[in-house]
Amino acid sequence: MEAGSRVRLMDVWVDVRDPRQAKKVEHDLVEMLVVAVCAVLSGADGFVEIEAWAKEKLDWLRRYLKLEAGIPCHDTFGRVFAAIDPGEFGGAFLRWVGQVVPTLRREEVVAIDGKTSRRSGKAGATPLHLVSAFAAQAGVVLGQRATAAKSNEKTAIPELLTTLALEGCIVTIDAMGTQPNIAQAIRDRRADYVLAVKDNQPTLAGSIRDFVSAFDTAPERTPHRFHEVVEKDHGRLEVRRCHVFDQLDCLHAPERWPDLKSFAMITSERTIDGKTSVERRFYLSSLAPDAERMNRVVRQHWRVENSLHWCMDVVFRDDQARTRTDHAAHNLAVLRQLVLNLLRTAPVKRKGGLQVQRLIAATSDSFRAQLLGLV
Repeated sequence: MEAGSRVRLMDVWVDVRDPRQAKKVEHDLVEMLVVAVCAVLSGADGFVEIEAWAKEKLDWLRRYLKLEAGIPCHDTFGRVFAAIDPGEFGGAFLRWVGQVVPTLRREEVVAIDGKTSRRSGKAGATPLHLVSAFAAQAGVVLGQRATAAKSNEKTAIPELLTTLALEGCIVTIDAMGTQPNIAQAIRDRRADYVLAVKDNQPTLAGSIRDFVSAFDTAPERTPHRFHEVVEKDHGRLEVRRCHVFDQLDCLHAPERWPDLKSFAMITSERTIDGKTSVERRFYLSSLAPDAERMNRVVRQHWRVENSLHWCMDVVFRDDQARTRTDHAAHNLAVLRQLVLNLLRTAPVKRKGGLQVQRLIAATSDSFRAQLLGLV
């Protein structure tokens, strides 16, 4: 990843339209959003905490903001976040990412995966489900798109892809996104794809299983590439064996998949406390057959679970958030991802994980100002 210069936080939100009636506006929209980012960076998880933190740090905030009417109450923060157009809010996030992370390295793995904010839905309503694009090596969120109320990831993923600069990257998606139109959307962005194959594509999955069954009986007769990785950590032994093939004619309707060049089988064998489990997973790819690269790419895909979803739930308490009015949950979730990116791209590194970084940001005015690009 090539990091760009720190962008002034006040400049991030200038294109977001204020949804309030002009005559009734007491607090400037951009200033409210800057205050919210500062507060979430410093450990606030909801609007009540944002208000409480901001009132305690009012003198510090006024070094950079006018705040002529003081700090809005938590209800005002909630109403404004509920009313802001999430498309415009997400667009501001995308523009900011484009300036902070202008260029991804070649073959950067971009994992696309969805996460549900479980407590964000009202009774009988569907909770927020946000599909995010995560640069696995850089550790930053590139963009996101919420699924529609009566839709799923298959419609949100193509919309998200059109917003991303992906040339030279490798896009990885779990089985829900294994669709020919999504593969084409990735190729249209001049990127390669690695797509998991499960039983949502039953005929395709069956053809791969048939091929693998024949391969297992006489591996030496079938041309393939092979790579093995052995990892030992905290009493766990894991062996990941990757076989990659280019016998595309053995697959069901390979012509449906644009620029398809290979398919792969990864066998994970885990031994924990003397008990061994084995799992096999299958993939389609536009990459030329290369078992070492495929093993690495699939492994990096799972960073989206530990480095994004887990962090959102444990560090930012996203799963416990009860923000439910209109667009508030969506916009607050995007703001949390922006703060995650701020921490991951910090110009001055401090020891410790994200929770420690938020603690330091809460207590150190200088560190907070550096993260926010205020100095």
